[in-house]
Amino acid sequence: MTDPTLDTFKAEAKALRQALRAEGKVVSHAQSLELVARRHGARDWNTLHARLRQRSTPLPLAVGAKVSGRYLGQAYSGKILAVSGRAERRQVEIALDQPIDTVRFDSFSNWRHRIRGTLDKDGRSPETTSDGTPVLTVDRTQD
Repeated sequence: MTDPTLDTFKAEAKALRQALRAEGKVVSHAQSLELVARRHGARDWNTLHARLRQRSTPLPLAVGAKVSGRYLGQAYSGKILAVSGRAERRQVEIALDQPIDTVRFDSFSNWRHRIRGTLDKDGRSPETTSDGTPVLTVDRTQD
């Protein structure tokens, strides 16, 4: 299940306003937005809107930043060597602190010292493995 978006909450407010109107209670669009915000635990619509905006802020990635995540199912940590592209589709190159073996066979190994990939704004690659997990993830930046 995906997290609700701004459009989801606006549609909920519109449906609430229509439902209340059918019961003979007239509320403005702004009032219905406030009711939806409170229903979802926010003090008011502006607070809910700010939470959504903060949640959708792209993961900050910069050259030299320490990062950790997973590549082909293997945990890694490393340092970003290069970043390019827009937040929705950034290309990154990461130098790993320790090499990782990206092959799961006893008879063969493929040790990686660097990895490259494309990330969305959530730090996940659009490419997935056969089991549906992202090829590359950047879970967090480290200080």
